[in-house]
Amino acid sequence: MRKHYLDNIRWITVVLVVFYHIIYIFNGICKEGVAGPFSDFQIQDAVQYILYPWFMVILFIVSGITSRLLLEKQTTKEFIKSRTQKFLVPSTIGLFVFQWIQGFFNMQFSHAFENFSPEMPKAVIYIIMAISGTGVLWFIQMLWIFSMILVLVKKIDKNDNFYNLCEKTNVLIVVLMGFLSFGFSKILNTPVILVYRFGIYGFAFFSGYFVFSHENVIQKISRFFIPFSVIAVVSAVFYVKLYFGQSYVVPPVVNCPLASVYLWFVCLSILGGSYRFLNKTNAFFTFMRQNNFGLYVFHYLPLSMAAYFLSFSNVPPFLQYIITGFSAFIGAILLNAAISRIPFLRWCVLGIKKEKTKEIQTEQNV
Repeated sequence: MRKHYLDNIRWITVVLVVFYHIIYIFNGICKEGVAGPFSDFQIQDAVQYILYPWFMVILFIVSGITSRLLLEKQTTKEFIKSRTQKFLVPSTIGLFVFQWIQGFFNMQFSHAFENFSPEMPKAVIYIIMAISGTGVLWFIQMLWIFSMILVLVKKIDKNDNFYNLCEKTNVLIVVLMGFLSFGFSKILNTPVILVYRFGIYGFAFFSGYFVFSHENVIQKISRFFIPFSVIAVVSAVFYVKLYFGQSYVVPPVVNCPLASVYLWFVCLSILGGSYRFLNKTNAFFTFMRQNNFGLYVFHYLPLSMAAYFLSFSNVPPFLQYIITGFSAFIGAILLNAAISRIPFLRWCVLGIKKEKTKEIQTEQNV
């Protein structure tokens, strides 16, 4: 039986990722590689503080849960093959086939081309653009790494002893896991490319696999949806109030105790609330489920293209947000529809080897 609440968490979070990037591209906090702010103070920048601490954490938790579901239906060999095709191919080969276009606009925003020597070979520039086009694909790169580590873990724990033990997890233990999330947020963070936070994201992925994939654990969490949500909202208010204006992507803000409390209780309230209220589907939910991976992969290119060309215009800020948002959503849906129908491109960019039904494609979008 399909767990619709996981599908709905995923596509709703991806939509929030798009909204985050609409604000981010014009933000005044992290100004590197973006179009830049409209003024010195922008209250809308608070959206970044509200979303950034937790939205990728919940996606890694859901990915851990769905990895468990996949391994219950696939052999280890099939799992490695499907994860490599879905995650590694688009985030490596796909960079050189398609995502170099994103790299071009990223480098335009950062004025990188101005620093290149006229004698620099075009092939070198192309390679730099391709690597710069990684953008949002860092997420699936990390998912592939965690998936391969999971295969090794499965070999060590052949009888699922630890997994079965985690089935006994109660609400108190789940809450106390927040201390672990804080601890892991302090380690295995890459110094230059800040999004590669292997500690906290790895903890989220394996928590999803071992703990939150048990339905009885989710049921227990769902009973505490209201108190968890209250804690999340209160901690969000204090977090934004205390740190607004400071860079939220670097220490000490990104992994401070308050950020850890906030992200953990948001994730618990999302898991519990979605299980209670969103464990269902309809035509719109199905459409979003079928397009969520494409929306994630493609949204930033039309978004950044729109923001780049708007930066040369006198269009009012409010309309720039509207145009950029429209470009992100509609552009991503159209790109996904087009590229998923082109044999070679759909393999390179979306990890789809051959034409399948929408339902089978959706099963791979986990």
